[in-house]
Amino acid sequence: MRKLFPHSTLVAATLVAAIAAFTPTAHASTRADTDDPAGGFGIRLLDVPVSEADNPRAMQYVIDHLMPGTTIRRRVEVWNKSESSLHVKMYPDAAHIADGSFTGDDGHTVSDLTTWTTLNEDSLDIPPGARAADTMTISVPDDAAPGERYAVIWAEVDTPGTSGVILANRVGTRIYLSVGGHNPPPSNFTVDTLTAQRDLSGKALVQAMVHNTGGRAIDLSGGLTLTEVSGALSAGPYPARLGTTLAPGQSEPVTIPVTDPVGAGPWKAKIELRSGLLDETYQAQIAFPNSAGSAVPAAAQRALHGSGDHLTLALGSGLAAALLAVAALTYHRHRRRA
Repeated sequence: MRKLFPHSTLVAATLVAAIAAFTPTAHASTRADTDDPAGGFGIRLLDVPVSEADNPRAMQYVIDHLMPGTTIRRRVEVWNKSESSLHVKMYPDAAHIADGSFTGDDGHTVSDLTTWTTLNEDSLDIPPGARAADTMTISVPDDAAPGERYAVIWAEVDTPGTSGVILANRVGTRIYLSVGGHNPPPSNFTVDTLTAQRDLSGKALVQAMVHNTGGRAIDLSGGLTLTEVSGALSAGPYPARLGTTLAPGQSEPVTIPVTDPVGAGPWKAKIELRSGLLDETYQAQIAFPNSAGSAVPAAAQRALHGSGDHLTLALGSGLAAALLAVAALTYHRHRRRA
């Protein structure tokens, strides 16, 4: 029997995003996509903790910090966009983060997190155009060691291929689970360098080397703007290529294609990157090479537009208000004495 969840702890998730291209093969896809671009079927998360209701990452993935001995439940929905009924197998699988990608292992790989995760239904039979829900339960044991773990809930459909080969098409919902005390580890990252490049066709692009300095994995998105150092010309914003994921301590480049023809410069490059509610802006002076290749990486400096500066700005505003209050009090006392 399915369990209902109190509205005080969960809200409905409405945002779903496909993360990478999906190609069916004789083995199941290892990318944790939420949708099959071929149009067959998709999966999305239905429940989000109220505490994460404003976090866009929590609308797509299970992102939780739990104490040992804690149990949570989340619903997922699978929809059938094909013209025939689908038999969808549901199961948890281990996952890892490497080379800037969140990757599900190659089917039914066991890990700590997969042994803690169960599904109400092992399979769903979905008529054409219909939807069906399943519930995952994650029970963290009392003796679980602290740290962050990754897994994926796969929805898998087997289809016959040529020569008797069975093709396994999968879409999945990621799980980022941190285990520890009452306070979750902070999320943070730095942009160390910005590098101007040109590809073989002469098109410009910028690579930002990002380092995850926090205690949680991050999924990066954002954009780049360019301003001429010695002129008034500006260009952008240009969106970053999506899909870069970093575990704590990892560093990988984020690539931003410059879709307009631009000269060598020099340019003032400003990049804003986001992961959930975390928002940081860095800048550097760069110059593009005249032909294919890379310029020398330029050290990036943090600009005063990231979420980490909100506290500084708030403190500055608070200090200014306090000084105004002292000045006003001194003025009124002076008038009373007069």
